[in-house]
Amino acid sequence: MKVVILCGGMGARMKEETEFKPKPLVKIGDKPILWHIMKIYSHYGFSDFILCLGYKGEMIKEYFLNYDCMNNDFTIDLGCKNQVKFYGNHCESDWSVTLADTGLETNTGGRIKKIQKYVDGETFLATYGDAVGDVNTKKLIEFHKSKGKTATITAVHPLSRYGVVEADDDNIVKGFKEKPRLGGWINAGFFVFNKDIFRYLKEDSVLETAPLETLSEKREVAVYHHGGFWQCMDTFKDSELLNRIWNSDNVPWRVWK
Repeated sequence: MKVVILCGGMGARMKEETEFKPKPLVKIGDKPILWHIMKIYSHYGFSDFILCLGYKGEMIKEYFLNYDCMNNDFTIDLGCKNQVKFYGNHCESDWSVTLADTGLETNTGGRIKKIQKYVDGETFLATYGDAVGDVNTKKLIEFHKSKGKTATITAVHPLSRYGVVEADDDNIVKGFKEKPRLGGWINAGFFVFNKDIFRYLKEDSVLETAPLETLSEKREVAVYHHGGFWQCMDTFKDSELLNRIWNSDNVPWRVWK
């Protein structure tokens, strides 16, 4: 089953990093967030990836073209540049990565439409290239199949961006909650789609509006409620938060060994 990852956005809200690189290459620890997302999927047995490239996509191509060199010791014969001997294997040797240029300003639905030719199964997975979570992909797929719908989205309770003041009826502060979880549900990515989704996509489609709205009117969208960890990297502060978590003793999205 293919895993489609949207990697083409400009990341305008974290210019501190994205002025120099695409957001999927912004690092958590010593690896790009894109690597973390791919590790989550590969842990559950899904390691056939299609990356929808756009802004600074050539840097993502270079990252994977040089992946073996940067993650292994090797010997190169400078007299015959095609001969390189690698020593040992990194843990991602079973990954297959298709890198597709889907345009600089293409919307999310249009990017998925443009990679239709690379999707050869009846069902495929998709997500954004800037969020991690401990989503159990196998359970997500089982849920999708049980509902029999064209699309399944994963929904989470978002964290508030601000601390919350708690007061009693006399307006006396009882305490503070630092960025609690909010009550509503938001779209967190980690989609499952049947191939029928392509009938609703155009090259200028925004996935989250017309295609999914049309399908929801037809009651063809299921929602998988994920109560575990999820965090996007929308701003530089989000990047700092994810790096603090990565350097702690508890990293919820590190489901791999």
